[in-house]
Amino acid sequence: MSEKSAPNESDEQSTKNVLIVSAHPEPRSLNASLASFAAEELRRAGHHVRTSDLYAMKWKAGVDADDFPDHSPADRLDVMAVSGDATERGRLAGDIAAEQEKLLWSDAVILQFPMWWFSVPAVLKGWIDRVFTYGFGYGDSRMPRYGDGVLAGRRAMLSLTVGARDTAFSARGVHGPMDQVLFPLQHGLLHYTGMEVLEPFVVWHAIGLGEDAYEAATREYRERLRTLFTAEPIPFRTLKDGDYTRSLELRPGLETPGSSGLALHVRGG
Repeated sequence: MSEKSAPNESDEQSTKNVLIVSAHPEPRSLNASLASFAAEELRRAGHHVRTSDLYAMKWKAGVDADDFPDHSPADRLDVMAVSGDATERGRLAGDIAAEQEKLLWSDAVILQFPMWWFSVPAVLKGWIDRVFTYGFGYGDSRMPRYGDGVLAGRRAMLSLTVGARDTAFSARGVHGPMDQVLFPLQHGLLHYTGMEVLEPFVVWHAIGLGEDAYEAATREYRERLRTLFTAEPIPFRTLKDGDYTRSLELRPGLETPGSSGLALHVRGG
Protein backbone atom coordinates (compact mmCIF):
# COMPACT_ATOMS: atom_id res chain seq x y z
CA MET A 1 0.00 0.00 0.00
CA SER A 2 1.39 3.36 -0.96
CA GLU A 3 1.52 6.27 1.45
CA LYS A 4 0.94 9.87 0.46
CA SER A 5 3.48 12.53 1.25
CA ALA A 6 2.43 15.22 3.70
CA PRO A 7 0.17 17.90 2.18
CA ASN A 8 1.96 21.07 1.07
CA GLU A 9 0.57 23.57 3.55
CA SER A 10 2.13 26.53 1.70
CA ASP A 11 -0.20 25.94 -1.25
CA GLU A 12 -3.66 26.48 0.19
CA GLN A 13 -5.28 26.55 -3.27
CA SER A 14 -3.88 23.22 -4.50
CA THR A 15 -6.41 20.54 -5.31
CA LYS A 16 -6.79 17.86 -2.66
CA ASN A 17 -8.88 14.75 -2.18
CA VAL A 18 -11.31 14.74 0.75
CA LEU A 19 -13.37 11.83 2.06
CA ILE A 20 -16.46 12.65 4.13
CA VAL A 21 -17.88 9.78 6.17
CA SER A 22 -21.29 10.59 7.65
CA ALA A 23 -23.54 8.71 10.04
CA HIS A 24 -27.13 9.79 10.64
CA PRO A 25 -30.31 7.87 9.78
CA GLU A 26 -32.29 10.95 8.72
CA PRO A 27 -31.30 12.49 5.35
CA ARG A 28 -32.90 15.80 6.42
CA SER A 29 -30.93 15.95 9.68
CA LEU A 30 -28.50 18.62 10.80
CA ASN A 31 -25.66 16.13 10.33
CA ALA A 32 -26.71 15.38 6.76
CA SER A 33 -26.92 19.12 6.10
CA LEU A 34 -23.42 19.67 7.48
CA ALA A 35 -22.02 16.82 5.40
CA SER A 36 -23.59 18.29 2.24
CA PHE A 37 -22.41 21.78 3.19
CA ALA A 38 -18.84 20.54 3.61
CA ALA A 39 -18.88 18.72 0.28
CA GLU A 40 -20.18 21.81 -1.53
CA GLU A 41 -17.69 24.16 0.11
CA LEU A 42 -14.74 21.89 -0.61
CA ARG A 43 -15.75 21.38 -4.23
CA ARG A 44 -16.22 25.12 -4.60
CA ALA A 45 -12.64 25.52 -3.40
CA GLY A 46 -11.49 23.16 -6.15
CA HIS A 47 -11.05 19.97 -4.15
CA HIS A 48 -12.23 16.49 -5.10
CA VAL A 49 -14.76 15.04 -2.65
CA ARG A 50 -16.03 11.53 -2.14
CA THR A 51 -18.64 10.60 0.46
CA SER A 52 -19.64 7.55 2.45
CA ASP A 53 -23.14 8.04 3.82
CA LEU A 54 -23.21 4.94 5.97
CA TYR A 55 -26.95 4.76 6.58
CA ALA A 56 -27.74 5.35 2.91
CA MET A 57 -25.21 2.64 2.04
CA LYS A 58 -26.91 0.23 4.46
CA TRP A 59 -23.46 -0.34 5.94
CA LYS A 60 -23.11 -3.59 7.87
CA ALA A 61 -21.71 -2.67 11.26
CA GLY A 62 -20.69 -6.03 12.72
CA VAL A 63 -17.44 -7.80 11.94
CA ASP A 64 -18.13 -11.42 11.01
CA ALA A 65 -16.90 -14.23 8.77
CA ASP A 66 -18.59 -12.69 5.73
CA ASP A 67 -15.92 -9.99 5.78
CA PHE A 68 -13.35 -12.60 4.74
CA PRO A 69 -14.59 -14.55 1.69
CA ASP A 70 -11.86 -17.20 1.88
CA HIS A 71 -12.47 -18.07 5.52
CA SER A 72 -13.72 -21.60 6.04
CA PRO A 73 -16.68 -22.04 8.42
CA ALA A 74 -14.87 -25.08 9.76
CA ASP A 75 -12.07 -22.89 11.11
CA ARG A 76 -12.15 -20.73 14.21
CA LEU A 77 -12.63 -17.05 13.35
CA ASP A 78 -9.53 -15.36 14.75
CA VAL A 79 -10.43 -11.88 13.56
CA MET A 80 -6.95 -10.42 13.86
CA ALA A 81 -5.22 -13.25 12.02
CA VAL A 82 -7.90 -13.78 9.39
CA SER A 83 -8.30 -10.07 8.64
CA GLY A 84 -4.54 -9.66 8.37
CA ASP A 85 -4.29 -12.51 5.89
CA ALA A 86 -7.24 -11.22 3.86
CA THR A 87 -5.81 -7.68 3.85
CA GLU A 88 -2.40 -8.87 2.69
CA ARG A 89 -3.86 -10.97 -0.12
CA GLY A 90 -6.48 -8.42 -1.19
CA ARG A 91 -9.30 -10.77 -0.28
CA LEU A 92 -11.54 -8.62 1.93
CA ALA A 93 -15.26 -8.18 1.37
CA GLY A 94 -15.94 -5.70 -1.41
CA ASP A 95 -17.47 -2.99 0.78
CA ILE A 96 -14.43 -3.01 3.09
CA ALA A 97 -11.97 -2.90 0.18
CA ALA A 98 -13.88 0.03 -1.34
CA GLU A 99 -13.66 2.08 1.87
CA GLN A 100 -9.96 1.31 2.26
CA GLU A 101 -9.42 2.52 -1.29
CA LYS A 102 -11.23 5.77 -0.45
CA LEU A 103 -8.98 6.30 2.56
CA LEU A 104 -5.84 5.69 0.51
CA TRP A 105 -7.15 8.09 -2.15
CA SER A 106 -7.80 10.85 0.35
CA ASP A 107 -5.61 13.70 1.54
CA ALA A 108 -8.05 14.47 4.35
CA VAL A 109 -10.89 12.64 6.11
CA ILE A 110 -13.88 14.23 7.84
CA LEU A 111 -16.07 12.13 10.12
CA GLN A 112 -19.53 13.68 10.49
CA PHE A 113 -21.76 12.33 13.25
CA PRO A 114 -24.02 13.10 16.20
CA MET A 115 -22.52 12.29 19.57
CA TRP A 116 -24.56 9.43 21.00
CA TRP A 117 -23.68 8.19 24.48
CA PHE A 118 -20.31 9.97 24.41
CA SER A 119 -19.28 8.21 21.22
CA VAL A 120 -20.18 7.65 17.59
CA PRO A 121 -23.33 5.92 16.30
CA ALA A 122 -22.99 2.15 16.06
CA VAL A 123 -22.87 2.22 12.26
CA LEU A 124 -19.80 4.49 12.34
CA LYS A 125 -18.13 2.34 14.99
CA GLY A 126 -18.82 -0.60 12.69
CA TRP A 127 -17.18 1.25 9.80
CA ILE A 128 -14.12 1.72 11.97
CA ASP A 129 -14.09 -1.90 13.16
CA ARG A 130 -14.46 -3.37 9.69
CA VAL A 131 -12.34 -0.98 7.60
CA PHE A 132 -9.31 -0.56 9.86
CA THR A 133 -8.20 -4.17 9.53
CA TYR A 134 -5.01 -5.81 10.74
CA GLY A 135 -2.32 -4.78 8.27
CA PHE A 136 -4.21 -1.64 7.29
CA GLY A 137 -5.15 0.19 10.47
CA TYR A 138 -3.03 -1.73 12.95
CA GLY A 139 -0.52 -4.55 13.16
CA ASP A 140 2.28 -6.04 15.21
CA SER A 141 5.19 -4.14 16.78
CA ARG A 142 6.88 -3.74 13.40
CA MET A 143 4.00 -1.73 11.97
CA PRO A 144 4.31 2.05 12.50
CA ARG A 145 1.69 3.70 14.71
CA TYR A 146 0.95 6.87 16.66
CA GLY A 147 2.03 9.44 14.12
CA ASP A 148 3.10 7.04 11.39
CA GLY A 149 1.52 4.20 9.47
CA VAL A 150 -0.49 3.40 6.36
CA LEU A 151 -2.43 6.67 6.53
CA ALA A 152 0.49 8.98 7.31
CA GLY A 153 0.44 12.25 5.38
CA ARG A 154 -3.30 12.67 5.64
CA ARG A 155 -5.31 15.05 7.77
CA ALA A 156 -8.43 14.22 9.75
CA MET A 157 -11.15 16.20 11.48
CA LEU A 158 -14.19 15.24 13.50
CA SER A 159 -17.34 17.25 12.82
CA LEU A 160 -20.04 16.48 15.33
CA THR A 161 -23.27 17.69 16.84
CA VAL A 162 -23.90 17.64 20.59
CA GLY A 163 -27.15 18.16 22.47
CA ALA A 164 -25.49 19.83 25.46
CA ARG A 165 -23.97 23.28 25.75
CA ASP A 166 -20.20 23.70 25.65
CA THR A 167 -20.06 24.46 29.39
CA ALA A 168 -21.13 20.87 30.14
CA PHE A 169 -18.00 19.65 28.34
CA SER A 170 -15.61 22.17 29.91
CA ALA A 171 -12.87 21.47 32.45
CA ARG A 172 -15.46 21.71 35.25
CA GLY A 173 -18.38 20.43 33.19
CA VAL A 174 -20.29 17.36 34.30
CA HIS A 175 -19.49 15.47 31.09
CA GLY A 176 -15.75 16.11 31.20
CA PRO A 177 -13.58 18.12 28.78
CA MET A 178 -14.46 17.45 25.15
CA ASP A 179 -10.85 16.81 24.16
CA GLN A 180 -10.77 13.95 26.67
CA VAL A 181 -14.15 12.56 25.59
CA LEU A 182 -12.90 12.49 21.99
CA PHE A 183 -9.44 11.17 22.87
CA PRO A 184 -10.17 7.55 21.85
CA LEU A 185 -11.20 8.71 18.36
CA GLN A 186 -8.68 11.47 17.83
CA HIS A 187 -5.66 9.82 19.41
CA GLY A 188 -6.53 6.13 19.45
CA LEU A 189 -7.84 5.91 15.87
CA LEU A 190 -6.80 8.87 13.73
CA HIS A 191 -3.40 9.68 15.22
CA TYR A 192 -2.64 5.98 15.78
CA THR A 193 -3.01 5.28 12.05
CA GLY A 194 -0.73 8.18 11.12
CA MET A 195 -3.10 11.04 10.36
CA GLU A 196 -2.61 14.62 11.52
CA VAL A 197 -5.65 15.45 13.64
CA LEU A 198 -7.23 18.90 13.61
CA GLU A 199 -9.26 20.41 16.40
CA PRO A 200 -12.84 19.11 16.14
CA PHE A 201 -15.69 21.18 14.79
CA VAL A 202 -18.57 20.96 17.26
CA VAL A 203 -22.11 22.28 16.94
CA TRP A 204 -23.29 22.69 20.53
CA HIS A 205 -26.87 22.60 21.81
CA ALA A 206 -27.87 21.12 18.46
CA ILE A 207 -31.38 19.96 19.41
CA GLY A 208 -33.84 22.38 17.87
CA LEU A 209 -31.07 24.52 16.41
CA GLY A 210 -32.62 27.71 15.03
CA GLU A 211 -31.93 29.31 11.66
CA ASP A 212 -29.69 32.03 13.09
CA ALA A 213 -27.64 29.51 15.04
CA TYR A 214 -27.37 27.31 11.96
CA GLU A 215 -26.11 30.23 9.89
CA ALA A 216 -23.53 31.03 12.57
CA ALA A 217 -22.43 27.38 12.66
CA THR A 218 -21.99 27.18 8.90
CA ARG A 219 -20.01 30.42 8.86
CA GLU A 220 -17.64 28.90 11.41
CA TYR A 221 -17.53 25.60 9.54
CA ARG A 222 -16.75 27.36 6.26
CA GLU A 223 -13.64 28.84 7.87
CA ARG A 224 -12.62 25.48 9.28
CA LEU A 225 -12.97 23.91 5.85
CA ARG A 226 -11.03 26.73 4.23
CA THR A 227 -8.09 26.00 6.54
CA LEU A 228 -8.40 22.21 6.39
CA PHE A 229 -4.93 21.90 4.89
CA THR A 230 -3.25 24.84 6.63
CA ALA A 231 -4.42 24.81 10.27
CA GLU A 232 -2.02 23.49 12.87
CA PRO A 233 -2.92 19.96 13.99
CA ILE A 234 -3.25 18.88 17.60
CA PRO A 235 0.38 18.31 18.68
CA PHE A 236 0.04 14.69 19.75
CA ARG A 237 3.32 13.05 20.65
CA THR A 238 4.63 10.44 18.21
CA LEU A 239 6.53 7.22 18.77
CA LYS A 240 9.05 8.00 16.05
CA ASP A 241 10.23 11.13 17.88
CA GLY A 242 11.45 9.04 20.79
CA ASP A 243 9.10 10.45 23.43
CA TYR A 244 8.20 6.95 24.65
CA THR A 245 10.15 4.04 26.09
CA ARG A 246 10.13 0.58 24.53
CA SER A 247 7.33 -0.29 26.95
CA LEU A 248 5.32 2.64 25.49
CA GLU A 249 5.51 4.89 28.54
CA LEU A 250 6.23 8.60 28.24
CA ARG A 251 9.85 9.25 29.11
CA PRO A 252 10.32 11.06 32.44
CA GLY A 253 10.81 14.80 32.28
CA LEU A 254 8.90 15.46 29.06
CA GLU A 255 5.64 16.39 30.72
CA THR A 256 4.65 19.79 32.03
CA PRO A 257 5.16 19.79 35.82
CA GLY A 258 1.99 18.77 37.59
CA SER A 259 0.26 17.39 34.49
CA SER A 260 -1.09 13.86 34.26
CA GLY A 261 -3.56 11.68 32.40
CA LEU A 262 -4.40 12.11 28.75
CA ALA A 263 -2.83 15.57 28.55
CA LEU A 264 0.59 13.94 28.82
CA HIS A 265 0.28 12.72 25.24
CA VAL A 266 -0.04 16.21 23.79
CA ARG A 267 3.14 18.27 23.53
CA GLY A 268 2.99 21.00 26.11
CA GLY A 269 0.68 18.91 28.31
